Amino acid sequence: MGSEGPRAITIHVTGFKKFQGVPENPTEAIVNNLKEYVERRGLPAGVTLGSCTVLDVAGDGALPQLYQTMESAISKTDSVSNANVVWLHLGVNSGAVRFAIEHQAANEATFRCPDELGWQPQQLPIVLEDGGISQTRKTSMHVDAILKSLKKGAYDVMISGNAGRFVCNYVYYHSLRFAEQKGNKSLFVHVPLFARIDPETQMRFTASLLDAIASAC
Repeated sequence: MGSEGPRAITIHVTGFKKFQGVPENPTEAIVNNLKEYVERRGLPAGVTLGSCTVLDVAGDGALPQLYQTMESAISKTDSVSNANVVWLHLGVNSGAVRFAIEHQAANEATFRCPDELGWQPQQLPIVLEDGGISQTRKTSMHVDAILKSLKKGAYDVMISGNAGRFVCNYVYYHSLRFAEQKGNKSLFVHVPLFARIDPETQMRFTASLLDAIASAC
């Protein structure tokens, strides 16, 4: 007894490319640099950084890319270590001045502008069989514990109940549904533009977020 050691956890991370009004998406830079950053900094025992993927800012047209990414990562993780799997999705809120942990996603696609493939749904259910646009899915992650951990690091971060109705919410809803079916966990975090919070601080925040997620699993 007491010799089991820390639970093995693999965290897969996604970010997004540019889109209308955001020519440089900070999450693309964060995700592209995360592996190297984490290798230098280290992670808690038992925690592995899995795939780091940058997604197109598109809804329905990008679903094959999203599901291929998730299915492939799950297959590789299960075959290697049978680790607990967490999906961490990063997106930008261009009007934000702080980080936001999103605790739920709505079953509604109402895009304020066309996505990068030209699709602009209005008040459409993301998954028709789940019901109407008032339906929500909530993360199974302990967001209060994650928030408390990040606050200790003096990060300006909050819990949000509204991930918008654009592609961030669209991807999060699908991810939460996928995670529930596979027995995984999923979390979405919005970050500000680099003009609001500088790149180095955002990289440190993301690494601290990985630590917080691991301790909350």
